Amino acid sequence: MAEAGFPEWGEVKVGLSLLAWQSDLLGQGFTQPFLRFSPDRLPYNPKTAIVAANLLKAMNLPTWITVSRLLGVPILLILLNAPQPPQRWLALAVFLLAAGTDWLDGYLARRLNQVTELGKFLDPLVDKLLVVAPLLMLVQLGQVPAWGVFLIIARELVIAGWRVNPALQRDTVPGANLWGKAKTVVQIAAIALLIAPHPPAWEGPVQGLFWGAVALTLASGLVYLWPRS
Repeated sequence: MAEAGFPEWGEVKVGLSLLAWQSDLLGQGFTQPFLRFSPDRLPYNPKTAIVAANLLKAMNLPTWITVSRLLGVPILLILLNAPQPPQRWLALAVFLLAAGTDWLDGYLARRLNQVTELGKFLDPLVDKLLVVAPLLMLVQLGQVPAWGVFLIIARELVIAGWRVNPALQRDTVPGANLWGKAKTVVQIAAIALLIAPHPPAWEGPVQGLFWGAVALTLASGLVYLWPRS
């Protein structure tokens, strides 16, 4: 803890970095300094700098892989807008590739001992976006009923609110349990089959898998919210 009137050491390093950047610019022809540093006033917001530094520190390789999974969301939305079979096959490939990184980032986080609170927060959030985006497009295409998708979204919102509410959580954000992982696998399988072009004979089993995913989604939510002894 710094003494009153003096900046933290991390803040000093950021301030010195900014001053070095200014000196480099002055050496390249800039004639007016834009940073004015004095011991009693830093040329930036210390709280913002500390938050940014902590965020960058938490962004390890597994977390970057998690964030990269978001790139699949807009691609899926475009491909599933009135798709023809070629667009459906391409959307299926994008969806499965993005879903596969869910296993990869978790494996690397454990293997490299880089499990972070940020990663445990972002991973289920990105998973939800990757699931909800194609489901909404499938509702638009008339392949699944809106109220079934609503049940899935409602469950995800309730659990997301539970996970980030400090009144309900203590020191750490809990990781996904086995029910949650099983739910994710069944959701991915159902969405993949719904995206892919399939013959009419497959429609019954595909719809059955979708409703199985809905049921497992609700069941996993109840297990998550069940009071722990």
